[in-house]
Amino acid sequence: MSIRIAMWSGPRNISTAMMRAWENRPDTAVVDEPFYACYLAATGCKHPGRDEVIASQPTDWRAVCELLTGPAPDGRSVYYQKHMTHHMLPEFGRNWIHGLSNCFLVRSPAEVVASYAETRNAPTLGDLGYLQQAELFDLVADRLGQAPPVIDANDVLRNPAGTLAALCKAVGVEFDARMLSWPPGPRPSDGVWAKHWYASVTSSTGFMPMRASYKPVPRALESLVETAWPIYERLAAHRLTVDAGWERRA
Repeated sequence: MSIRIAMWSGPRNISTAMMRAWENRPDTAVVDEPFYACYLAATGCKHPGRDEVIASQPTDWRAVCELLTGPAPDGRSVYYQKHMTHHMLPEFGRNWIHGLSNCFLVRSPAEVVASYAETRNAPTLGDLGYLQQAELFDLVADRLGQAPPVIDANDVLRNPAGTLAALCKAVGVEFDARMLSWPPGPRPSDGVWAKHWYASVTSSTGFMPMRASYKPVPRALESLVETAWPIYERLAAHRLTVDAGWERRA
């Protein structure tokens, strides 16, 4: 039976690079943002390539859930699912996620907002996915009786091997060093929206080193960072640590 890993992340994180890392394992199949078309069809949001995205995926969330809880593609033993938390609208069911190994990828709101502001104007808290990520985290933690695995983007960039090894241990798979680098170029598994969003990842061959500094947050969005910060801190408090294996920070 396949291990199904659902990685829940907000936008402007390293989620696509994480998908590349897992896809470079020979035992792993990946799926890219499977609820994107459902989200666009339900909300009417005018994202780049909207019509093409909607045509490329099911728009019924129930059909998506059936695919995600079914057999892994190509008979692979690991099924890695890259999810955007803001795609999970309230009307989409949640019970199906309990059949998956749910993990959470977090990133500092200051970095997320600064990055988001480069590509789209005036994001809202809902656009960033922090509230939805916290809701899903609490849902999973309540079911498990403990915090599910959390990784911080900066920990991955600072120490890819150690952080990914801790994540693999937490979900019960062997770490594979092939997760640390991959060939450049697009993938058939990339969503049709890749041409709008994946330029840097498409040219990458591994996790990029942490920047010495990030662009400042626009003054008009500073209050958004302040609102999101406590949510981020609450989840980040549980992030996996390299020196303690898969144990979480207290």
